[in-house]
Amino acid sequence: MNALHSEAHAELSQVWDEFAARDDLWVGIVTGAGDRAFSAGNDLKVQAAGKRGPTPPSGFAGLTTRFDLDKPLIAAVNGIAMGGGFEIALACDLIVAAENAVFALPEPRVGLVAGAGGVHRLPRMIGQKQALGMILTGRRVPAAEGKTLGFVNEVVPAGEALAAAKRWAALILECSPLAVRASKQCVYAGMDAPTLREAVTTMYPSQQRNRDSEDYVEGPRAFAEKRKPDWKNR
Repeated sequence: MNALHSEAHAELSQVWDEFAARDDLWVGIVTGAGDRAFSAGNDLKVQAAGKRGPTPPSGFAGLTTRFDLDKPLIAAVNGIAMGGGFEIALACDLIVAAENAVFALPEPRVGLVAGAGGVHRLPRMIGQKQALGMILTGRRVPAAEGKTLGFVNEVVPAGEALAAAKRWAALILECSPLAVRASKQCVYAGMDAPTLREAVTTMYPSQQRNRDSEDYVEGPRAFAEKRKPDWKNR
């Protein structure tokens, strides 16, 4: 069920380090192996045996506290996304879910707290009351309800989550990679700003980098010349 333990967190952290560092990688997609689950979250059997090791600074799956990653991430949820599995999806920018996907933060049912971001990200996405309705009960939410609540972008037939995520990625890849990263940074940093005025009037680092780039000129030029832009990512 793709449950994760400390070794998996460390390995995935290295994967995301490479993704962040490589200029030729513009969009990331996270999905689960097999048909049953995206991820069942924390490996409780390992924890119960007292073998739980440290989590890397980048968080659960090497992702949930990686706040400096400006490249877009898409979760292709192909089944159960429970606890830490749901928190991985919430740490992504888009969630595409198969119709058989199920989401939950069941930690209180086993004496735990969804501390890898679930209790903080979900209320910011769907509002306090709806989030608490999930968090305090640990209830399971199907994909269709997840879309209604607002944390799922698209629901697709079973078996098609990854293909749909690739379709979303292709749309992102039509855009300037630097502008996409600047936009992502502006959204998240702006939401952390104490006032709307500060959010709007701040020039964020990725935004400045985009303004100073070749692609900042290439985009309008391609539009004027009625052709597709040739993004250089610099």
